[in-house]
Amino acid sequence: MWMLLGFMFILYLGHLYIWAMVVVIQIYMAKELFSLLRRAPEDRFLPGSRLLNWHFYFTAVLFVYGRILSQQLVNTVIYDKFLHRILSAFIKYQMVICYFFYIAGFMWFILSLKKRSYKYQFSQYAWTHMILIVVFAQSSFLVANIFQGIFWFLLPASLIAINDVAAYFFGFFFGKTPLIKLSPKKTWEGFIGASVATVIYAFVFANILGRFQWLTCPRKDLSTSWLQCDPGPLFKPEFHSFPGWIPEWVPSKGISVLPVQWHALCLGLFASIIAPFGGFFASGFKRAFKIKDFGDSIPGHGGVTDRNDCQMVMAVFAYIYHQSFVVPQSYSVEIIMDEIMRSLNLDQQQALHAKLGQILHLRQFGL
Repeated sequence: MWMLLGFMFILYLGHLYIWAMVVVIQIYMAKELFSLLRRAPEDRFLPGSRLLNWHFYFTAVLFVYGRILSQQLVNTVIYDKFLHRILSAFIKYQMVICYFFYIAGFMWFILSLKKRSYKYQFSQYAWTHMILIVVFAQSSFLVANIFQGIFWFLLPASLIAINDVAAYFFGFFFGKTPLIKLSPKKTWEGFIGASVATVIYAFVFANILGRFQWLTCPRKDLSTSWLQCDPGPLFKPEFHSFPGWIPEWVPSKGISVLPVQWHALCLGLFASIIAPFGGFFASGFKRAFKIKDFGDSIPGHGGVTDRNDCQMVMAVFAYIYHQSFVVPQSYSVEIIMDEIMRSLNLDQQQALHAKLGQILHLRQFGL
């Protein structure tokens, strides 16, 4: 209950606080996973190895979140000219700065190699990079979803939670057929029942969330002010009449649906069919290393990683789906001109160039 209430309070505070929550979750996940394969005897002879892991981690943080910033975002919160100049320079040279931070860590690792510890040190180096790719890179998509609108963060996250709860209850009351050997307690009855419940929940909950501008408006700056925007056609109700064979005694003649609810069905299908494999992967990983939980950060629940294994998979899909099927396609002038030129023969292209040249010449003289 305290986790749920805390989560709702952070949602109320807004985008920046949700981003901060995601960063804290990422740090805890990294801490749990960095400690998973460590062996105390080797670490005694390798001073600074833990610090090196965190050096690579915060280099990744600087690279990924530095790219989320832009001049427009900085202008909204930075008024001091000197600080604004520093941040503007960082944004411009961010890739170079992060590259040299990484190279510094790489050189640090090479210089720290010691005899009889090569295998252990290289395994830790590989493990650190796997954490950055599999955990940090995926969870960073959560932040991108937040700034597209809290709706695109909250709906996918809640789908995973509902699917997990529904799978437990359907499996407890109806489960008889084992689903997968990695998780003996998982059953086909629980999996199928949770899938149906998750899809229904996605369709209904999307209608509720889609009616609040605070949740649907994208955040285009780093302020915490209240959001107002045109929600767009996705969040404007459309009335669908029932077919003629519906009995006349039915009080309503149709149903009001937000177009985004159809997208929510796709997210619900993914959350119920594909995302659970993130949990199966985590279960297999824990069995391989003979551990019950990734950590003990949350009393009674294990580690933060145990609570967010499926969330990582879902966050990536939600971002890719939003960018592919929801965000309207935009075309630059260069792309449009290129398409026009491809449809013309050589004489037509020359005539078009001549005409454009005349227009530009006249505009230079204000005609």
